[in-house]
Amino acid sequence: MKNTHAERPVMAPVERRAAVSLAGIFSLRMLGLFMILPVFALYAEKLEGATPALMGLALGAYGMTQALLQIPFGLLSDRFGRKPVILAGLVLFALGSAVAALSDDIFGIIIGRAIQGSGAIAAAVMALAADLTREEHRTKTMAIIGMSIGLSFSVSLVAGPVLDHWIGISGIFWLTGILALLGIAVLFTAVPTPVSSYIHRDAEPVPAQFAQVLRDAQLLRLDFGILTLHMILTASFTALPLVLRDYGGLPSSHHWWVYLPVLLVSVMAMVPLIIYGERRQRMKTVFLGAIIAVVASMFGLAEGYGSLTGIVLSLFLFYVGFNLLEASLPSLISRMAPPASKGTAMGFYSSSQFLGAFLGGSIGGWLLGEAGFSGVFLFCAAAASVWLGVATTMADIQYLKTRLVRVGTMAADQAALLARQLSGVAGVVEAVVIAEEGVAYLKVDEKLLDEQAIEAALGGEVRGGELPSSV
Repeated sequence: MKNTHAERPVMAPVERRAAVSLAGIFSLRMLGLFMILPVFALYAEKLEGATPALMGLALGAYGMTQALLQIPFGLLSDRFGRKPVILAGLVLFALGSAVAALSDDIFGIIIGRAIQGSGAIAAAVMALAADLTREEHRTKTMAIIGMSIGLSFSVSLVAGPVLDHWIGISGIFWLTGILALLGIAVLFTAVPTPVSSYIHRDAEPVPAQFAQVLRDAQLLRLDFGILTLHMILTASFTALPLVLRDYGGLPSSHHWWVYLPVLLVSVMAMVPLIIYGERRQRMKTVFLGAIIAVVASMFGLAEGYGSLTGIVLSLFLFYVGFNLLEASLPSLISRMAPPASKGTAMGFYSSSQFLGAFLGGSIGGWLLGEAGFSGVFLFCAAAASVWLGVATTMADIQYLKTRLVRVGTMAADQAALLARQLSGVAGVVEAVVIAEEGVAYLKVDEKLLDEQAIEAALGGEVRGGELPSSV
């Protein structure tokens, strides 16, 4: 059989345009969500009616509406179209930004942040990306979008303190609204319009699969992990800006002096660890080590927040662990999810991430008022320790690839027979054939895979590619 991976065509111009423009929309939106993270605790002190608990709630309020509405928005895009749903989400985000910018009390900020989160377009954007790209290029598209999110987070930690000095928090909220409007412009001027839209089980949630995914103990462990990671991230930022000002001796406009070098060096330290874990097939060990780094960093902040050196060293350790976990968790979801349920698994994973942000802001703010800085960081350390215990029981990671193959529509009994034939091929660990969609989803061990047997079972040329490993 021909080597299907070697002969994959390059991305078409329309696919490259779709990937870059959709990544741009994601970046513009995520910048708006993240930029207040490193400065809001300092601003909230001046708001009418503000308490530490309400400040934390305002910081994480977007997470609750995002978690609740992300999957419904994706399902609505199947019915009403991708672009109209994305447009509605961006309009809501801009509206929430304006509400927050015009508010001079904490309750207005909470409402504005909740409205921002209600523009939950992630699932709809992923579905549109799937509409506009062939299966063999979907991994690249999702990777481009994923990198844009990571870049947005890094830029926001540096830009937030600088912009706060120049234009204040109100100005940042106005800027986030403008960014949302720029996203609308990108949507209608740069993003191609698909000829047709249909459900992509590898990229979007399918209601019929909800129960199956929510019963999967391995996937639930990973959902708990991303919830915990973003709970810790958001909770820590209820205290970090105040700690850097009061104990690090840095005015808010200089906080980026800490964030930028810490982020850059932590990324350089993270990359070799991921390469080692993948090449030596030791990702579970690296994964557990990253959680231990988060635990140690939070204990370090709880004990060492009184000095700038202690803060910097602890933050470096935290971001090494955070970046490694943020990069590896989506890949683990992809590897452990049933081959035809990846979109659904990623939907609940993303919802768990945003729920974690809400819980982190709410709990972190309350603890800041009740137990001070140490209380916040010790809570984060305890949460990470619980996660470490949960992750230790995770099954060993299987180093498998997932392929999607077009097989043509067929009757249900034919699909069942084909699935059995494919399951019997050497190197095929799991095979699912969706009759009405004419698609076979395969989990394969490429070292053992008999490509000729797959072609023989399909009776012709294999058409398809590897599914996305991250979103």
